[in-house]
Amino acid sequence: MVDDNNSPGSPDKNRSPNPDGNASPESDAAIDVLARKDIGNASLAEGPIEQPAPLSEVKQEPYNLPNLYEWITCDIDSEETCMEVYNLLTNNYVEDDENMFRFNYSKEFLRWALRPPARIRVRDDIVTMAEINFLCVHKKLRSKRLAPVMIKEVTRRVHLENIWQAAYTAGVVLPTPISTCQYWHRSLNPKKLIDVGFSRLGARMTMSRTIKLYKLPDSTVTPGFRQMELHDVPAVTRLLRNYLSQFAVAVDLDENDVEHWLLPTENVVDSYLVESPETHEITDFCSFYTLPSTILGNQNYSTLKAAYSYYNVSTKTPLLQLMNDALIVAKRKDYDVFNALDVMQNETFLKELKFGPGDGKTSLLSLQLSLKKSIETIRAWACTLIVLSSKFTLRRGPFGSIFVIFCDLLLVVCSMLIMSPLSGMVLMRMFKSCQKLIDISMMTFEISCFYWETLIVNTTQSYMFGTWE
Repeated sequence: MVDDNNSPGSPDKNRSPNPDGNASPESDAAIDVLARKDIGNASLAEGPIEQPAPLSEVKQEPYNLPNLYEWITCDIDSEETCMEVYNLLTNNYVEDDENMFRFNYSKEFLRWALRPPARIRVRDDIVTMAEINFLCVHKKLRSKRLAPVMIKEVTRRVHLENIWQAAYTAGVVLPTPISTCQYWHRSLNPKKLIDVGFSRLGARMTMSRTIKLYKLPDSTVTPGFRQMELHDVPAVTRLLRNYLSQFAVAVDLDENDVEHWLLPTENVVDSYLVESPETHEITDFCSFYTLPSTILGNQNYSTLKAAYSYYNVSTKTPLLQLMNDALIVAKRKDYDVFNALDVMQNETFLKELKFGPGDGKTSLLSLQLSLKKSIETIRAWACTLIVLSSKFTLRRGPFGSIFVIFCDLLLVVCSMLIMSPLSGMVLMRMFKSCQKLIDISMMTFEISCFYWETLIVNTTQSYMFGTWE
């Protein structure tokens, strides 16, 4: 939920589907399988958890599927195959919790996303990795337990390529994430966002005041701000590599990567840079990619056009000014909302540019690679506890008081056992069960907001942030 105190008229809900919630509902347990190898043990040395096995020991035959089904290697360059993948994702991929929005990846976007180079730098080591993405099972087949088999099969194929590490993201917290981030949203077309249920009017706000609040200038203000071109690839590569060197884990980009990922492509990715009028040096860079969502059940609108902040580098131009120019460009291109994660230096401009925090979080995880200290791991668990507890704040019903006490106990137990990945998985399952059960009955008992706020802050800070961070 968006904090209504952030700014008047800011969207109160992120109903848009989580772009990193890759899995179908049945795949939660399947993704747990991927997380078990890297269990977040701080005593492990950094690097591969297990050494690569000889390729001769890797299973050579595909895993068995139910009758009438077979494995197909997708040739995304084939128009027919690309259309089949597009239709599968368009009709069956990630939706928001209220089934109001579903991602609508274009065929151009899929070709862009599914044909990448893939290397990640961990500290000073370059690691060739596979990226696990677009895990999707047709809605009619989700009772057949296909997701675990799909994960095992993709792992087998990755091993046959002599690749032993992988990176993936999840919209749920799994043990143990390398990093956990939150989505923030900046309204560009507030009237449409309110009309389709993506956001709502803030307290004491009218539609006209809300539109005025989010109005942007017609033109960018930074001298030398222009769209990236092919001849800019070497300069942008140098700029990005220098910027990303400050982070413990980052994509290892060369010129081929930059050309593939960042050279502007219509309705896929937009990139802009600042060229000094005096020296013609490339000093700053910003980019965003396009991911629309289908609006379900609305007679007036069919598509929500969303821009997602990508790579941003500021060396001369203030980042706040650079990103304001990016918002202006996105508005001119008729985007409805501009989304960003609170990663890198993004937090420095989010509130100033009237972004509101959404309820979507994404966790980055690594298979078969250990880091001594996971970035934001403890915060991820604390967020889980706070989200769970907040759902009890004003709930009513005979079960309410029971689960309030139960949640108290979980907060204390989790604070003591948080470093145990096994207990972490068990608690996550307990959280999900509690959440479903408490939603069944809401009739007679009300809990004080002040009590919960004090309990959550004191417990999580003293037991988690203070002790473990």
